[in-house]
Amino acid sequence: MWTLTMLYIHDNKKMKRKLVILTAIAAATVFSSLAQSQNSGRTERHNLAQAAAYKALYTCSGIFDADLNAERLQADIFDGAGSSTRDAMAHMTPHIDFEKRLVSVSYVDNMPPRIAAWRPHLGCAQLPIGAGFEAVAQLPRLPTHLERPDFDNEDWPQGDRNAEADLPSSQHAKLSSVFDSAFSDAYGGVMWGLVAVKDGKIVMERYSRGYDMHTPQRTNSMAKSLAATLVGAAVHQGVLDIYAPAPIPEWQGTGDPRGAITINNLLNMASGLYTEGNGNPQSLLYFGGAAATERSAVNILDSMPGERWVYAGSDTILSLYALRSVLQDEEEYLRFPFEEVMWKIGMTRTTPETDWDGNFMMSGQLWSTARDFARFGLLYLNDGVWNGERILPVGWNEYVSTPAPAQPPVGRYSDGNGYGAQFWLYSEELGHSVNFYTARGARGQLAMIFPGENVVIVRRGFDASGSSSFRAAEFAVDAIAALTAE
Repeated sequence: MWTLTMLYIHDNKKMKRKLVILTAIAAATVFSSLAQSQNSGRTERHNLAQAAAYKALYTCSGIFDADLNAERLQADIFDGAGSSTRDAMAHMTPHIDFEKRLVSVSYVDNMPPRIAAWRPHLGCAQLPIGAGFEAVAQLPRLPTHLERPDFDNEDWPQGDRNAEADLPSSQHAKLSSVFDSAFSDAYGGVMWGLVAVKDGKIVMERYSRGYDMHTPQRTNSMAKSLAATLVGAAVHQGVLDIYAPAPIPEWQGTGDPRGAITINNLLNMASGLYTEGNGNPQSLLYFGGAAATERSAVNILDSMPGERWVYAGSDTILSLYALRSVLQDEEEYLRFPFEEVMWKIGMTRTTPETDWDGNFMMSGQLWSTARDFARFGLLYLNDGVWNGERILPVGWNEYVSTPAPAQPPVGRYSDGNGYGAQFWLYSEELGHSVNFYTARGARGQLAMIFPGENVVIVRRGFDASGSSSFRAAEFAVDAIAALTAE
């Protein structure tokens, strides 16, 4: 049995943490495992490592981000995992250190457990495979003096006071009927939260399964739309140019064809980087403990930038890595989502999580409430202006909701829906009966924006995949009909 030794080096010039594996045998084992996982399916050993990380990370996030109890964790998180992961996790018991706010899960006898550790505002990060508890101290953190603002007693939408408005009786009755149908699964899926906002006020709001307006849950890929919003804020500040080559350090070598990829390509899901299915390599980032800079940025081209649409979470992550590269200041980068967007618009119960190297995993690793994403939708209805301050460039709402040059084929991810810049599009041109664009995540997470009706509807759920998923377009038609009834 050998010991895996790790050394973290902080490079002040690039403001990046580098993980150096000092044991040659360990390095050979890691690279062998990665090669097998990409070429012939993951090894059983790596399956166990990923299952243990799944258990550790979501136990950590569920408890310390959202204060979920064991019953909710099991029903709403772990029961939704794939069958092989569920089977593996059934034999794993998490060790929870409430004082240090970390979770560890053992999986094989000759490796350290998979470890996830919580940090204020940044939530939980998993350590790389082979890292021990001593590495927790090296995880990126925000300054201790940075405090979440408390807007609860301020007026909506900055806070929660005076948030509701009454609908005309006929509209209220019709929308209530639509909500009843949605919570009884008439549109498919399993609902836990539904909020409708019209003309800036909440006109109907319901929760179930023990959730309320302040309970966060995983957003899954709704996070991608928030990532695009952070990019938009950086564009407005003159920090990024989405049409220039993306400032990814790994792509700047002479003759490197990846140097032609723009942030616009990344936001359109058309980078051209290689991926198989949704591998891209998402599972290695989410549960394999790989850093985004090591697995996403070093990928190879498979098609020319802008020519082919592929749903790849790495494109989202790389758009924010570009921001990190330009800022060249780790603390400024980590503070950016909170101080430049989220806390400005009252999204104070939203937690974006990072990998161990400090890259925001905003392709899906985000916890938030239904009300926070209602605020998010209002920012777009208001053309990027909040309380008189412009946060996004003029017309950014039109940019994200304009069909990208390369569009998704009908199949796993699209039933005829279009794609803009990290938002999904529903329109009459695409065969739908109502026009809207939406942040959308797995298991039925939606923040639907209806510019023509000045409406935002947030739907949060725990859907299974396939035919039981929430039918967003059908629901949207009925909800808008109710909200515009005479």
